[in-house]
Amino acid sequence: MSSYLQNQVQSFHANLGAVAGKYSNKRTVGTVPPPVKPAPSPTPSQASDSSKHDLKRKRPDPPDIVFSQPANTGTGQDLMTQVTYAIEFLKNKDTPQKLSDILSYLSVQTREEKYKKDLFKVISEHPKVNYEPSHGGTPALFSFRPAHNIRSRDSLVGYLQSQKTFAGISVKELKDGWPDAEEEIDELEGEGKLLVTRNKKDNHARMVWLDDPSLGFDIDDEFQSIWHKIRLPEPSALAAELESHGLKPANKTGVAKKPMKAQQKPKRKARAGGRTTNVHMAGILKDYSHLKK
Repeated sequence: MSSYLQNQVQSFHANLGAVAGKYSNKRTVGTVPPPVKPAPSPTPSQASDSSKHDLKRKRPDPPDIVFSQPANTGTGQDLMTQVTYAIEFLKNKDTPQKLSDILSYLSVQTREEKYKKDLFKVISEHPKVNYEPSHGGTPALFSFRPAHNIRSRDSLVGYLQSQKTFAGISVKELKDGWPDAEEEIDELEGEGKLLVTRNKKDNHARMVWLDDPSLGFDIDDEFQSIWHKIRLPEPSALAAELESHGLKPANKTGVAKKPMKAQQKPKRKARAGGRTTNVHMAGILKDYSHLKK
């Protein structure tokens, strides 16, 4: 019995040693990688610096901009915009201009022929442009058409003298074709040939009328002093002063207005000839219609 137990113990130890050898071999053959240490977290200042650095690197490079020239905004490409520039060009010229001069000023001489024809058509038919067609080999000419064809002091006086009525003329309309009109107007006013009204804000001439210097005469200083000594009543007492002399304001006609009567609503009349009902109870019901008010 003891021999049997001894044999079992020896076989157990042998198996245990074999198994231990296998596990030791596997551990030595396979290399275990060293544990990875986590990277230290950056401090707040380092994190902000790194994020700023990343943002700076992500920004694209700015395009090359030539600051000596205006940006290409498309201004002036529209046909009517070019017409406005052309009229302003003609306004500043004292002599008629050819179409080639206008195209050169607008820098559109290299555009397609259809664009040039459309531009020519609009400018030649514009109400602010005088158009002279070409004839006998002479090119077509364009000139600015102001509201009044007045460009000198003599033409201004002649225009006002030719009017059938004593109508004035706006200085703004004069300056449309005569930019230096105000200087000549001031001289004519000093000579007594024009009557001028001016703006209160800047004292610029606003309207002009024809004046006759022969009608002007000097008034004695004595008479002027007597005139200025006459005192007018105060505005509050002016109405009473005028009424004391028999003058009544226009709003007092002396006719008393009748008071307006309030409109009364018409009374509603009872409907006559109504339909009679309850005929079968004629002997039972009584008629009280005579008691109605």
